[in-house]
Amino acid sequence: MIKIIKDMSLLTPLIWILIILPIIIIALVKSEKGKLKYLAFFILYFLADCYIQQLSRAYFSLDFLGLKFTWIGKILSLAVSLIIIYSVSKSDRQEIGFTTKTNSKEQVKTGLLFFFGFLLFDLIFKMILFPKGGHFDLETFTFQATMPGLTEEIAFRGISLWLLDKLFIPKWTFKGVKFGWGFIIVTLLFGVVHGVFLTENHAFKFDIMTIVYLTLISSLSVGILRKLSGNLIYSALAHNTINVLNAIIRIL
Repeated sequence: MIKIIKDMSLLTPLIWILIILPIIIIALVKSEKGKLKYLAFFILYFLADCYIQQLSRAYFSLDFLGLKFTWIGKILSLAVSLIIIYSVSKSDRQEIGFTTKTNSKEQVKTGLLFFFGFLLFDLIFKMILFPKGGHFDLETFTFQATMPGLTEEIAFRGISLWLLDKLFIPKWTFKGVKFGWGFIIVTLLFGVVHGVFLTENHAFKFDIMTIVYLTLISSLSVGILRKLSGNLIYSALAHNTINVLNAIIRIL
């Protein structure tokens, strides 16, 4: 669920929760509410997923194999998510998006058009601004083509969105699909976890450009695709597509 920074403080996930807390409070006031226990479940799941990945980096490093990415943390995150998914009913799994069923062709088409439109803008923007001239790295491409989309989509736009939708009943309709405050919170949270962190030396890093860009471009487009497609397959593939393109641009 998180972008692991090697020297990131254990307080960082709590800071992420605090940053989105005002949005949660507004949602509690403005929306039709379900049971508050789902807010507790969301926070517990989010923090557990964060700390599983963060602590695995500290205690199960693969540096001795020459691997720099958080493979073990992502695998453990996926394992915990799958345990949760298979502990709920089939209908809940479908709400999470853990299904091969899709919405109508028209809804899926609209979601894909949204995503590829945003992706084209993203590609042009990064071609202009990203540093070039890097070297091909097999681990980078293998990791970016698999783990982030698989684990983060299940965590963010799967389980977390499902829990928040049970708390904040979706009331807005777009193309026949219900959207609610849960969608807004998850979309923003994705940007926050990539743009904010506290180091172990208590240096606070707040990258507003990263937060705004990832929220309004990557997170929003993938989120719309997830909702309009009806499952996590499309959003996971879209997520990994963005990451692989990022890696390709850097070696041009």
